[in-house]
Amino acid sequence: MTTFSFTIFICFIILQITPTISSQTYSGNQGQWQLLQSSIGISAMHMQLLYNNKVIMFDRTDFGASNISLPGGKCREDPNDTALQRDCTAHSVLYDIGQNTFRPLTIQTDPWCSSGAVLPDGTLVQTGGYNDGDRSLRTFSPCNDEKCDWNEEPNYLLTRRWYASNQILPDGRIIIVGGRRQYSYEFYPRGNSSSTIWLEHLRQTRDQRIENNLYPFLHLLPDGNLFIFANTKAILFNYKRNAVVKELPEISGQDPRNYPSTGSSVLLPLDENQPFLQAEIVVCGGAPRGSFVLAENGKFQKTLGTCGRINMNHANPNWVMEDMPVPRAMGDMLILPNGDVLILNGVGLGTAGWELGRNPVTTPVIYRPSELPGRRFRVMAESNRPRLYHSSTVLVPDGRVLVGGSNPHVGYNFTGVDFPTDLSLEAFSPPYLARDYETVRPRIVSVQEKIRYREQFSVAFAVPEYVHSSVVSVTLVAPSFTTHSFAMNQRMVVMKLGEVRGLSLDTYEVAVMGPSAEEIAPPGYYLLFVVHADIPSSAMWVKLQ
Repeated sequence: MTTFSFTIFICFIILQITPTISSQTYSGNQGQWQLLQSSIGISAMHMQLLYNNKVIMFDRTDFGASNISLPGGKCREDPNDTALQRDCTAHSVLYDIGQNTFRPLTIQTDPWCSSGAVLPDGTLVQTGGYNDGDRSLRTFSPCNDEKCDWNEEPNYLLTRRWYASNQILPDGRIIIVGGRRQYSYEFYPRGNSSSTIWLEHLRQTRDQRIENNLYPFLHLLPDGNLFIFANTKAILFNYKRNAVVKELPEISGQDPRNYPSTGSSVLLPLDENQPFLQAEIVVCGGAPRGSFVLAENGKFQKTLGTCGRINMNHANPNWVMEDMPVPRAMGDMLILPNGDVLILNGVGLGTAGWELGRNPVTTPVIYRPSELPGRRFRVMAESNRPRLYHSSTVLVPDGRVLVGGSNPHVGYNFTGVDFPTDLSLEAFSPPYLARDYETVRPRIVSVQEKIRYREQFSVAFAVPEYVHSSVVSVTLVAPSFTTHSFAMNQRMVVMKLGEVRGLSLDTYEVAVMGPSAEEIAPPGYYLLFVVHADIPSSAMWVKLQ
C-alpha cells in the first residue's frame, strides 16, 4: 500500500468513528476564575466587544472622579454635570484582550443606564443616558493606532432614552425602544422622521412608581418581527407596520422580570440544520412584585428562582417554567459558543437599585437548552467577588467570559459599606476550556474574512482526535452590548453544514452555507466558532454581508 493510499484509508477510518463524547461533557468540571486587573479605573457598568478584539467599557460621568486620569492632562468641562463640572478623570476605557491592557477614553455627556448596538461596519452606536446625556448619540469606530475615541452628537435622539433597549435590524438600522416614562420607539439613523412612534405595550406594563418595564427584552425573530417583553408580558411586534401581531400569555407567576426587578433573557440558538427553524426565548430570574419598595424600607425579599421558556413556532405559544439551582435577580445571561447559556452575577435578596440588593450570588450556572427538563442546569465554580448592581459581562473570542463592574452606590464608594465599588476585571473560563478536552478541541486553520447570505464557503480546522461529523458544528455569535443584566443584540446561528472531509491526519474541511436571511442574522461582524464534540475552538471574526 502506498503512503498516499494509506493516508486516505486512515482518514476514512477516522471519519467513521462512532461518537464517544456524551452531553455529560461538564461532569466534574466547574470552570475557573482568573483576576485580569485589580483595577481598570472605572466600574464596568456597560461593555461591548469590538471586531478588533478590544472591549469598550464605561460607567457614568456623575459618579465623581474615577481612578484613572484622562490622557495628556486633559479635563472634561461640563457645567451640567451633577458631580464635577471639571473632571480630569476618565469614565470609559478600551481594554485590549490579547495584551491585557487598557487605556482611558473621553466621554463627554452622561451615559448612565444607556443602550447600544453595533452597525454592520463595526461602529458602536451608543444611545441615551442621564441628565445632559439622555438624548445624546455616541459612536466609537474601532482602530489600531490607539488614537480613536468617542464621537458625540448631543440632542440627536428625538426624546429622552434612559433605561432603553436597542436591537440591530435586518436592514442595518437600529431600533431604540422605551426608557423611563417613554412609551415609544425610534430608529437610528432617524432619516426624515421628526417624532417618536407610540408603543402602548410599554405604557400598559408600567407599574405605578416602580415601573418594572425598563430595559425591555428585545429579540429579533426569524420572521422579522420583534419579541418585546416588559414586566410580565410579551408581544410579537411588526415594527414596519407599527402593529402588534400577537399578544402572548403572561409569564407564569405574574412576577416582574424587568428593571428594577431585573431578570435576564436570551433568544436560544437558531439552528439552520433543522427542518423547521425553531425560535425559543428564555427569561430567567427577577424579583417578586413589591420588592423595590420593601427593599427601600430595609426588607429584602427572596429573588425569583424560575426561568420561563417559550417557543414562538407554536400556533399558541405558552411559557414552560423551570427551577434554577439558585434564585437570583440581576443575573447576566450569555450564550456560549457551543449553545449553552451561562448565568452569573446578581443577588439572592432584594432588587436592583442603590443599596437594594443583599446576599450576592457568586455561583454561576450553565443552562443546557438541548437537555431534557430537570437536567439542564450545571452549577459552576464560585467567584470570590460579589457582582451586584451595575456589573456586566461579555463573551470574548477565546471562549472566556469577561466579568466586571458592581457599584450599588450613588458614587464611587470603597469603604464603610457591605459591597464596595468594584473596579476589577475578571475572566471566567467555562468547563470547555479545561485541559481535559485538548485532544478534541478544534483549531480553525482557515476561513474567509467575508461571508455572504445563502452562499457556501469552507472552514478548515485541525483537531488531534477527530470523533465524527455528527458532532461538528459551525456557529456564528453576535457580540452583545451588555448592561443591567441584558445582553442586547446577542444571538447565535448554527449554520447549515455540508460534507466534512479529511485533508490530512488531523485537518478537516467542512462546507458551510451562509445564513439564509438577514432576519436570522443581521449584517455585520460575527465571531465564528467550530464546535467539535461540544468543545469550541477560539473564534475568527467574519463579516456577514
